[in-house]
Amino acid sequence: MSTPRRALVLVDVQQDYFDGPLEIQFPPREDSLARIAQAVDAATAAGIPVVAVQHVAGEGAPVFDPTTPGYQIHPEIERRRTPAWTSVTKQYGTVYAGTGLVDWLREHDVDTVTFAGYMTNNCILASVAETETHGLAAEVLSDATGAIHIANSVGSVSAETVHTTLMAIFQSNLAAVASTDVWAAAVTDGTVLEKDNLVASAMLGAQHAG
Repeated sequence: MSTPRRALVLVDVQQDYFDGPLEIQFPPREDSLARIAQAVDAATAAGIPVVAVQHVAGEGAPVFDPTTPGYQIHPEIERRRTPAWTSVTKQYGTVYAGTGLVDWLREHDVDTVTFAGYMTNNCILASVAETETHGLAAEVLSDATGAIHIANSVGSVSAETVHTTLMAIFQSNLAAVASTDVWAAAVTDGTVLEKDNLVASAMLGAQHAG
């Protein structure tokens, strides 16, 4: 198979995910931040384009208010920024809606989008699910993303369960899931990360359940 033409898309690595109601809980946010930094370093070394996405809400919003420090990208990632980076702001869960990112990816001959950032259960999920509709492949860095605990009128789920469940769902059909170490090695080698398929995942799931 041909070498993937990747872009690393950093989804909402913003301060509001480190302090406030949306604090990332699993993997531990400082651990996932370190893996995001590792991914940036690997991408930079390999000449892979990096896109930094920030979610913006209105002024006075409880999170992602563009006038507050919480809106800013975490300094551990911001200090790695180079002039070659592309910046995108979004108002929806998916990185594609209203951002022009699809056109940018096509202009740069990208065929594989690697996602790192937050949250697994919202913007990563929405973005991964949409990627195939644009004729692109998706990769998700399992240790460079993160989820929150969720509770509402339907029930409650721990961040660990949310995150690990979504990684299995992604790998079953929507994206190739890998650790940052495995991804960095694939970048160096120019190799494809393989996802599973839904039929095989269903058959193996039935075996485990039975």
